[in-house]
Amino acid sequence: MALGSRTTKTMTAADARLRLVDQLRSQGWITRPEVAAAFTAVPRHLFAPTGTSIESAYANDVVVTRRGSDGKATSSISAPWLQAHMVETAGLTPGARVLEIGSGGYNAALIAEVVGPTGTVVSVDIDAQVVTHAQQALERAGYPQVEVVHADGVHGHLADGLWDAVLVTVEASDLPPAWTDQLAPAGRLVVPLRMRGNTRCLTLHSAGDHLAATASLQCGFVAMQGHGRNPARRVPLRGDDAVLTLDDDTTATNAEALRAALDGPRVEVASTVTLDETNMDTIESLHLWLASQPRPYGVLRVDRDRTAGLLNPQDRFFCPTLLTSDSLAYLTMDRHDTTTWQLGGHGFGPYAPKLTGDLMELTVAWDQQYRAGGGPDITVHPAGTRLPDTERMRLLVPRRHTLTAITWPETHH
Repeated sequence: MALGSRTTKTMTAADARLRLVDQLRSQGWITRPEVAAAFTAVPRHLFAPTGTSIESAYANDVVVTRRGSDGKATSSISAPWLQAHMVETAGLTPGARVLEIGSGGYNAALIAEVVGPTGTVVSVDIDAQVVTHAQQALERAGYPQVEVVHADGVHGHLADGLWDAVLVTVEASDLPPAWTDQLAPAGRLVVPLRMRGNTRCLTLHSAGDHLAATASLQCGFVAMQGHGRNPARRVPLRGDDAVLTLDDDTTATNAEALRAALDGPRVEVASTVTLDETNMDTIESLHLWLASQPRPYGVLRVDRDRTAGLLNPQDRFFCPTLLTSDSLAYLTMDRHDTTTWQLGGHGFGPYAPKLTGDLMELTVAWDQQYRAGGGPDITVHPAGTRLPDTERMRLLVPRRHTLTAITWPETHH
């Protein structure tokens, strides 16, 4: 064979789908045969932007389909592992009626495969161009039975009968009444809900006078637009290279003082808590634990390259941060040895020693009491609900329509 000639055959879309299904199965994201069959059948590349390679279309990652004038994504095809999780936890069965809030087409096609020819799938999106793209892609892919509606998803979609499942594929900070009013009594609501800056994909079901989560998974989605839009407050610390996000009305900060604090010395502390590859995913629980504390709190996002030498948070997209009006302390994770990482904290400002100390105490408490558990209970109640003050650790997230409660179990250590 001549030097430099190609030795690998170009992967076909069908081969790419099989490879993706094998990957999702091996990682535990797909467990149901009907979901595996859906991912094997639906041509994901037909929903991606023109020019997207087969490799990129079937990578286990997000495919951005539309951006706003600022360059930020306004619509995307979610990562396959997350779509598999949502479809699986929704418990869809043949003949089910499913409403999707947020269109792209691909996820609706997966749902259509699972619910079959006797099922009903309606997808709603506020962006007319997204709706047109979804309609055309669904037609090309062979799913003309999926109805795509141009409307504000905050109102759900009235149809002949209630929905067996409502799947929301945009980040929400609240649950509009329509989503639950239009849900069948035994139906499931799968929604990425933002709670104090932490977004979790919750699978919710009715528990009498409230909703209870049976699954919670850290995730990221494009935020809702229209009447459901409720952006968190952004506090730029170094322009767009370091931004602090505040997601409640009780946290007051002095932006100028925080920016000035970064010009001062950095307090660095290490905890006794370590992580390795077998338990790295428990960091999601720690994030929610730190957000659950009844104290000023924010989420730090940084560009690691542009803030190198100044900021080094544990997570560059959403790092838990304790605050005062003029000081901050965020979580860090540094290599401890060849197999483990050590959690610690960096602080800036006059109260940095106190904040970093508190951060480490909370991290150790999580490690000793909650790390090995199943995480907190998450329930969603009508706004204005008065909950009995009997649980030891509860975070209440009040919104216009709902009150979300994050309750950590009692421990006996």
